[in-house]
Amino acid sequence: MSIRIGMGVDFHQLTEGRDLWLGGVKIPHSKGALGHSDADVLLHAICDALLGAACLGDIGVHFPDTDNAFKNIDSKILLSKTAELIKTKGYSIINIDTSLCLQAPKIKPYIVSMQQTIAGILGLSENDISIKATTTEKMGFVGREEGLMAYATVLLQSL
Repeated sequence: MSIRIGMGVDFHQLTEGRDLWLGGVKIPHSKGALGHSDADVLLHAICDALLGAACLGDIGVHFPDTDNAFKNIDSKILLSKTAELIKTKGYSIINIDTSLCLQAPKIKPYIVSMQQTIAGILGLSENDISIKATTTEKMGFVGREEGLMAYATVLLQSL
């Protein structure tokens, strides 16, 4: 059996007038992430981690922000398509560990919904998906609420 590890990271600016999507769940907040798609940093980081573990490049290779087909696309669709690519390459997901970096809002009340959403897309158990959150103690662009970021690590096994 072959085991592979992948790591992904994503950043987006925060702006008024946009919805905030994290882990496929709409989070009530005065600002949302700015991006070509729905700008879900958590799902984008997971996609990059999966693609990296399978040596398939990154999210921009498969879903470029220069392609209008992906304009305002729901990132749950991108995650589903990424999962198909991973399976086609001969891998299945063992587990996913993630960290969200944002000053506000508090996301603890939404973590279970995010785990359920991601698990449903990937055909995993909620116990296979870890979602953690942290602030930057008001330091840097995250602390000033100018943006947010997410990290993801995944473990794959060959089918």
